[in-house]
Amino acid sequence: QKPILLQGHERSITQIKYNREGDLLFTVAKDPIVNVWYSVNGERLGTYNGHTGAVWCVDADWDTRHVLTGSADNSCRLWDCETGKQLALVKTSSAVRTCGFDFGGNIIMFSTDKQMGYQCFVSFFDLRDPAQIENNEPYMKIPCSDSKITSAVWGPLGEFIIAGHESGELNQFSAKSGEQLSNIKEHTKQINDIQTSRDMTMFITASKDNTAKLFDCTSLEHLKTFRTERPVNSAALSPIFDHVVLGGGQEAMDVTTTSTRIGKFEARFFHLAFE
Repeated sequence: QKPILLQGHERSITQIKYNREGDLLFTVAKDPIVNVWYSVNGERLGTYNGHTGAVWCVDADWDTRHVLTGSADNSCRLWDCETGKQLALVKTSSAVRTCGFDFGGNIIMFSTDKQMGYQCFVSFFDLRDPAQIENNEPYMKIPCSDSKITSAVWGPLGEFIIAGHESGELNQFSAKSGEQLSNIKEHTKQINDIQTSRDMTMFITASKDNTAKLFDCTSLEHLKTFRTERPVNSAALSPIFDHVVLGGGQEAMDVTTTSTRIGKFEARFFHLAFE
């Protein structure tokens, strides 16, 4: 197979994500650019412009009508997928590290960083109640006082979320009560990204320990490891092929040249096979 190289960012990639049909791929990075690509040939379809800082996370809803992004500019933004128009803006006290739509696309969750004296929280908003967005009042907030949440995703049917931490731990939190359901630690460094398979039976993690790992969504059983030569900032499972795509790169402080090829700010595809 011939690899497809997607080059549309000036800084290292922070997250990559397929839509449910698998025909579109969304990428965000430590620049304000949000890109959307045709996954079949790597052609860039367009961008979502409005953020003023690094964009840490991106998600598309079930039928690819809306796109959600979170940024270091202390905002979470909702976009119209087709036109690129900004539909909603939630301002936060610190950087938005993770974001995602639930199974039905009606509820969004996002987590904010523990910084500048502010606590790390996961906030939940119901898009069917415009007052929540307008008043910036989530219907539920889960505090995280220990290791901060650096990645999070919804579990099957929106019953729980799976959160990755700066310490390398993985947690399950109930989406109804907010209580912690389970906890494991398979990574040795920060988990940068978590994404589920199309049927939501598995999820993949991307870590600073130069690996991406595949897990069972419900039991958190470790299934497979993918190793690279650089920190993995994002990983995604294709909804239509047995493919895993990893994106990442060195920190800017570790790169001695402005060439993006040297810094390895790129996306790579792997064939998913169990031995």
